[in-house]
Amino acid sequence: MKNTLREHLSSGIVSNLLMLILIVVICYTLQSVIVPMLFAVIISVVLYPVCRRLESIGLARSAASLLSLILAVLVVSGISYLVVSQTINIGNNAADIASKIKGVGDRLMAWGSDKFHMSSYELSSELKERLSDSMSDLGSYATQALGSIGNSLSSAILVPIMIFFFLYYRNFFREFFFKAFSNVPKETIEQGLESIYEVLKSYLVGLVTVMGIVAVLNTIGLYVLGIEYAWFFGILAALLTIFPYVGIFIGSLIPALFALATKDSFWYAAGVIIWFQLVQTLEGNFITPNIVGSKVSMNPLVSLLSFFLGGMLFGLAGMILALPMMAMLKVIFDLIPETHAYGYLLSEPDKSLLLTERQRKKAQRKEEKASGE
Repeated sequence: MKNTLREHLSSGIVSNLLMLILIVVICYTLQSVIVPMLFAVIISVVLYPVCRRLESIGLARSAASLLSLILAVLVVSGISYLVVSQTINIGNNAADIASKIKGVGDRLMAWGSDKFHMSSYELSSELKERLSDSMSDLGSYATQALGSIGNSLSSAILVPIMIFFFLYYRNFFREFFFKAFSNVPKETIEQGLESIYEVLKSYLVGLVTVMGIVAVLNTIGLYVLGIEYAWFFGILAALLTIFPYVGIFIGSLIPALFALATKDSFWYAAGVIIWFQLVQTLEGNFITPNIVGSKVSMNPLVSLLSFFLGGMLFGLAGMILALPMMAMLKVIFDLIPETHAYGYLLSEPDKSLLLTERQRKKAQRKEEKASGE
């Protein structure tokens, strides 16, 4: 009997592993279609309330879907215009900034010469050699970047088309799920689709709210420090929070370098870094948990791993898609009895499992005392 159980477990593990490998290979091979489709699904969730509202005032579904899409394009275009225009404004002062950066570089060279007991010529030669070694693969990176431009342009066309049809054919897709899983009760499928929608909506609305709060906090700190273009750098860093764990850190480096180039003291740049890290701590421990709530609560370790694995699989787009896709997977795993364990693995651990033996005994005694009273 033990051999039979062992064989059953082995075959189950092997089949699950092969299925996972097959899914990853398919996703990687078809990423030029799958990635735009996933973005279209997520944006469709955001636009669904708008589309439904337009339908309620008498518009046909085709007109409501098209108008919702146009509104989304206008919002994205407006944000892009603000970012590009401010970048151009900063670029107009490029000569002054470049001269200040040169002054900072000269001071760093003088400090390095004194620190490492090398002449400025020897130090600059060593830096050039290091840079030439690190830039040896620049050609391949540039080729990859140029190749990705075509994918980006195709996605810019494909995503809006998919969004329109996801909104227009939403009832048709719901009927497809009913027919594809005809052996599953209709109520269960309805519950699953509703849960996926609620999770994505909670995540996206919470993300936008968090970005707004972080943008305000970043801008306030930069204004206090007297950094030019404070609101631009504050909003830019807030937008980068879409990349968990590293986004706001990257967003802090840009204004810190700008402060280093435009201010007379190094402490302005240090102040930017310290303030942004304080905002990141506040965002990670208080803002996001209280705004996003328990509906999208996942194991932090799994979230971190999904972030890096998504980047390995789909690149930059995979980093953005990682958390919402894992949230959707968690909902699906929770609905299917055979995959409950995987849903549990993705969820936030119960606080009782994080207590030491002494803490558990103390909590037990407190409960016993409360029940006795």
